[in-house]
Amino acid sequence: MLCLAAGSAAAQPASPSSPSDTQALRRELDAMRAEYEQRIRALEQRLQAAEAKAATQPPASVPTPAPASAVAAAPAAAPSTAGRSLLDISMILSGQYTSTQLDPSTYRIRGFPLPTDAEAGPGTRGFSLSETELTLGANIDPYFRGQATFAVTPENEIEVEEAYVQTTALGRGLTVKAGRFFSSIGYLNSQHRHTWDFADAPLAYQAMLGGQFGDDGLQLAWVAPTDRFLELRAEVGRGRSFPGSDTSRNGLGAAALSAHVGDDIGDSHSWRAGLSYLQAKATDQELAETDTAGNAITNTFTGRTKVWIADAVYRWAPNGNPKVRNFKLQGEYLQARRDGDLVVDSEGAASPGTYAAKQSGWYLQGVYQFMPRWRAGLRTERLSPGTPDFGVNAGLVDLGSGTPRRNTLMLEHNPSEFSRVRLQVAQDRARGNGGSDLQWWLQYQMSLGAHGAHGF
Repeated sequence: MLCLAAGSAAAQPASPSSPSDTQALRRELDAMRAEYEQRIRALEQRLQAAEAKAATQPPASVPTPAPASAVAAAPAAAPSTAGRSLLDISMILSGQYTSTQLDPSTYRIRGFPLPTDAEAGPGTRGFSLSETELTLGANIDPYFRGQATFAVTPENEIEVEEAYVQTTALGRGLTVKAGRFFSSIGYLNSQHRHTWDFADAPLAYQAMLGGQFGDDGLQLAWVAPTDRFLELRAEVGRGRSFPGSDTSRNGLGAAALSAHVGDDIGDSHSWRAGLSYLQAKATDQELAETDTAGNAITNTFTGRTKVWIADAVYRWAPNGNPKVRNFKLQGEYLQARRDGDLVVDSEGAASPGTYAAKQSGWYLQGVYQFMPRWRAGLRTERLSPGTPDFGVNAGLVDLGSGTPRRNTLMLEHNPSEFSRVRLQVAQDRARGNGGSDLQWWLQYQMSLGAHGAHGF
């Protein structure tokens, strides 16, 4: 109305204005402004009343939650009094049948002592549930997002794999994460099991990270504003899992740094490479070992572990479309140095001494989708236990012989993007002393609910 009034006045012939005319126009304008402000206040009151009523009544139908990837990709809208965004819920159902020549309960990686609860070996024989994951996540407000992943283990235990809050509005490529999460070191470590291309972790991850390294702490990530992908991450934490140990210490138990860079090569090729570093403290860490007579003993380690990881990934898909055919080549090299004090046979002889070890390992795997919904893969891997220095306890621990190594074949069918059936066979020679174990897996994985897109 103001525009119409102004336009109508402009169409009239110009004439000199007296002071009384100017005051009259000003009074008319003030009256119109007051009227519109009153209308706006009335509309705001009606809107607040409608939102309050909607908040106290259940909705007639619940809309489908948006995928987690879409929620994470953009900051949340400002919350209204009607409520916040819905909770994204997803579940991964997984089970398997496992057959091995040798008893999995006696599995040891030659030259790499691990805690008794470390995730090493082929697992339980016969039919069993694999790890079932339940993930809950949602935007908290325009500044934070929260997510928690709970794992139901084959032993009927519920573990908190991840539970963290993450910033969404810092800008300048910065993100802060706080809580429990898988470390960003390497390539495979930060991924959940159901995204792996094989049924189990590589030997190097089992031997030097206890399967997968997760911690309670803080993470700062920065993505550079460049055409070529460049990401830096820094972490500090409690150091609660191997190669660290969970104690009641004040201060930090672990710290990690990682850098990754990647790019496309034309329309059909892409790559990513990185370098990571992890340092963790251990106090009275119990490690399963055997003495020279072959008897099981427990050693206790106190000291530091430093792990370096170099990783690289290459992907190919015709014209960037992986639907029919694609190929992925992936590899990582890990080197660990442990230095500290070791009590040999802490439950028996309890012989203290120094301990130092430099060990390494690598794996290389390729996965080829040769037709829609069908993939085949090959993984080869090897470890180098080195020659650990037990100080005055030299000769009390069985070092074994042979080089731990394994070769694995995989065939996989994906009826849809939400279901997978996998057959895997491995020739495992990680036990040392010439022992060879033929291992078979038949595995299924099913995805229910909202599930975000996987990383590169």
